[in-house]
Amino acid sequence: MQQTEKIFLAKSEVKAQDLDHRRKINFSIKQYDNAFQKGRLQFADMDTARERAKNVKWRAIENLDKYLEQFERIFTSHGGHVIWAENTEDARLEILKICKAKNAATVVKSKSMVTEEIQLNDFLKENNIESIETDLGEFIQQLDGEPPYHIVSPAMHKSKEDIAKLFHETLQAESGLTPEQMTLVARANLRQKFQEAEIGITGANFILADIGGIAITENEGNARLSTTFPKTHIVLTGIEKVLPSINDLGLFWPLLATYGAGQNLTVYNTIFTGPRKETEIDGPDEMYVILLDNGRANMLANEVIRESLYCIRCGACLNASPVYKIIGGHAYGTAYPGPIGAVITPHLKGMKEYKHLSYASPLSGAPTEACPVKINLLELLLENRHEAVESHLTDKSERLIWQLWKRINLSRKMMNLPNNRTKNKTIKKMFGKGWGERRDLPDFAPRSFNQLWKERRG
Repeated sequence: MQQTEKIFLAKSEVKAQDLDHRRKINFSIKQYDNAFQKGRLQFADMDTARERAKNVKWRAIENLDKYLEQFERIFTSHGGHVIWAENTEDARLEILKICKAKNAATVVKSKSMVTEEIQLNDFLKENNIESIETDLGEFIQQLDGEPPYHIVSPAMHKSKEDIAKLFHETLQAESGLTPEQMTLVARANLRQKFQEAEIGITGANFILADIGGIAITENEGNARLSTTFPKTHIVLTGIEKVLPSINDLGLFWPLLATYGAGQNLTVYNTIFTGPRKETEIDGPDEMYVILLDNGRANMLANEVIRESLYCIRCGACLNASPVYKIIGGHAYGTAYPGPIGAVITPHLKGMKEYKHLSYASPLSGAPTEACPVKINLLELLLENRHEAVESHLTDKSERLIWQLWKRINLSRKMMNLPNNRTKNKTIKKMFGKGWGERRDLPDFAPRSFNQLWKERRG
């Protein structure tokens, strides 16, 4: 068993029994569900909208090389810079190179899962550069020394009382503040950082190939501040974020808003096509876009797993996942938790170390039904399991157990052979410690259905 799997199982065991944690996360997800039911009413035919979105992403991913080159050509013609990063180390070093060239001591950062993927904050800290999270949820998590808990709602697992206590302990704020008061405290702490920072770093919700643009959607305005005050704007984005045309935003912006937060449209939606021009009154003097591969090309080469690159990072599959609702986001130990994380992490970070995530699922159809671009998450989880077995990444004992299971289940004679007492003893011995400590184990009936059928029907 890999160390990553041991940690995952240990964390999951703790969180599965933490009823207070479950209460907080279920409250947050219930709020999301209620908002989503209202937000979806803006679509006359939700299924058709999802199908069209999937087709757009299919076209984008199938022609990814063409669209990325088109984006680069147009974006650079506007005065921007495009950097191709093959892996985490490349992306970090390119960002550090820019920071050193600008003598940057402080960086302000808007919400970005890709920067979490490469653990950028830790890297910049190691190089004596202060990196400040400006999204309120990310800011809370940074104060607490924790990674994001959820793709869209980084501090979903914290109650307002938890956050008030954190602000009191770390920011010397008054105790027992209301959410509105805490927001004002965060604003007061961040405004000065926006003005001090030499560089602003963002992700990208979408890369727009036809205009050479970067589309960013947010609710707090912190991304706009991160790209307006600093003289240099760095965008770090995965290569899969491409849309063929700016016209596709008419579908994708409402979809992302509805599935991400139950809104008709997020509050701030911005398109960047390069650095500030002479006729413009604000914006960065220089703009860099770093296109990160980091395993995505390998996913693209896999005709089945390729579909996972359609993801628009709305977090809806997490909210629908029965596993995520119990163990939460931190148990996964990856930047991308939940069903989509269980699919893509083994390909981004290694199947051997992270194959267990694809097994940590009851194969519920709910996350697939929740996906706005109809990614078949259930099929992709099964594909990962198949790949793990075909690559001989399972241990011998596991393979022997499944071979025995298969042989018994294909033989009615072998299934009927032991009596109910023997079956119950076997189950208790095999699952009594891990499963039976907190649950009732099943009792086998004296006779199987097959035996009863023969007795009654001859």
